[in-house]
Amino acid sequence: MGDAEPQGVGQWPTGRLLSAVARRIEREWNTHLDAWGLNHASIPVLFHLASGPRSQRELAEASNVTEQTMSRIVARLDRSGYVERHSHPHDRRRHRVALTPSGWQALRQAGDSELAERMSVRGLEPQDVATLRVLLNKMIDADADRAGVPGRSGTDHEGG
Repeated sequence: MGDAEPQGVGQWPTGRLLSAVARRIEREWNTHLDAWGLNHASIPVLFHLASGPRSQRELAEASNVTEQTMSRIVARLDRSGYVERHSHPHDRRRHRVALTPSGWQALRQAGDSELAERMSVRGLEPQDVATLRVLLNKMIDADADRAGVPGRSGTDHEGG
C-alpha cells in the first residue's frame, strides 16, 4: 500500500486544508439556504440579478459556470418562483432572467452576508480574517494570471 502513514490535520497539504474548510462552509451554507429551497450555486445568481435582468450567458460568465449548468440553476429558480424568464428583445433564442418579488424576498432573507461571513471565518480573530482575505485574493489573482485572464487591478484586496 505504500509508505503513507496517518497524518494529523496539521500535516495535511494546503490544498486539502482549503478543500476541507470549503466543504464545511458549503455544507453549513446549504443547510441555511435549504429553508428557501436554495443552495450555494443558486444564491449568487440572485445576487447577480439584484442589479437587473441578465441573459443566462451573462449569469454563467458572472458565476464562472457553463451555460448548461446555469440553465439548470435558472430552471430551478424559475420553478421556485424566484426568477422569471423573458424572451430577449433582439434574439428569440435567448432569454433575459429577472428576479420576481419572491426572489427579492428570498435574497433579502437567505442572502445574509453577515451570517455567511460568520460561517466562513468561525474561529479566526479579525486580524487573521484580514490576512486570510489578502492571501486568498493573491491566490485568485495568480489563478487569473495563469489562465491568461487580465488582472484585477484596482480590486480592494483588503476589504473585498
